Parts: sequence; C-alpha cells; structure tokens
Amino acid sequence: MDYIIREMLKKEYGLLEDFLYEAIFIPEGVAAPERSIIRQQPLQVYITDFGKEKDDIAFVAEIDGKVAGAVWARIMDDYGHIDDHTPSLAISLYKEYRGLGMGSAMLDKMLSALKQKGYERTSLAVQKANYAVKMYQKAGFEVIDENEEEYIMVFRLQ
Repeated sequence: MDYIIREMLKKEYGLLEDFLYEAIFIPEGVAAPERSIIRQQPLQVYITDFGKEKDDIAFVAEIDGKVAGAVWARIMDDYGHIDDHTPSLAISLYKEYRGLGMGSAMLDKMLSALKQKGYERTSLAVQKANYAVKMYQKAGFEVIDENEEEYIMVFRLQ
C-alpha cells in the first residue's frame, strides 16, 4: 500500500479528535469507551487549541488522498509528561491501516523533526499491554518510569 507522510495542514487539526480516540488502547475482550471520553480534561490536553503553541507539530499518513493516521507532539502536562521542555507525543492510525508500517514511518518523521527543532528528547505514555510498546522500543525509546498499567518512555534526540 502506497502512502506518504506529510505535515498536517491547519484545516486538518480537527482530525486530531478522531486520532485521539483511536489512540486509546482497548485490550482484547474489553468494550470500547464512549467517544465522549476524549472530552475529559486529562485527554483534552492533547488537542485543545492545537497549532497555537510554537511547540505544536503534527504529521499525517495519507493514502490516496485520505488521512489514515497522525502523530503529533506538544509540550503538555499529559500522561507522558517528564518536564516543561520535553514534548510529549501521541500517535494513532485508523484500525484498517494498522500493521502496515505507517506508524513506524510517522514516528521516524516526528523524531527527525523534533531533533531538527533542537529538542533533547521526547516522551510518551503507553499501556504495558499495548502492542505499540515493541514499536517504541525498536525505535529506541527507553522505559524511564512505570505504574501498574503504563510505561513512561523517552527517546533521546541528541
């Protein structure tokens, strides 16, 4: 499947709501939460006023003119927050596009962009049971903290 990774256009920022919902890990056999869950404050930090801060950056995977996935980063006090100088990132794909390498390609594009912007590292939170943990480890992320359900992972850009 041919796809491109490109910068997200401002007119597409509204799609971040969809991708925030898609980023919620749902273990096998567990019912998906109501879509309204993304309106809760701990999740709103990922998308509220996206694009208004200098640190906001986003890329999409596009197939035949359709956005299939997104990766975005910003400095925010989210689940993966480690300090006020390190952008946290989020990434997701629509279900039908998972497992095709697009997630890794989007992640590589984001890591390269953050490095070019001069950041020393980036962070994220991921549930321990999420298959994406392997993708992050393969990319070079390291676990720096954990709780019962999640890993806090960091990628050193410098």
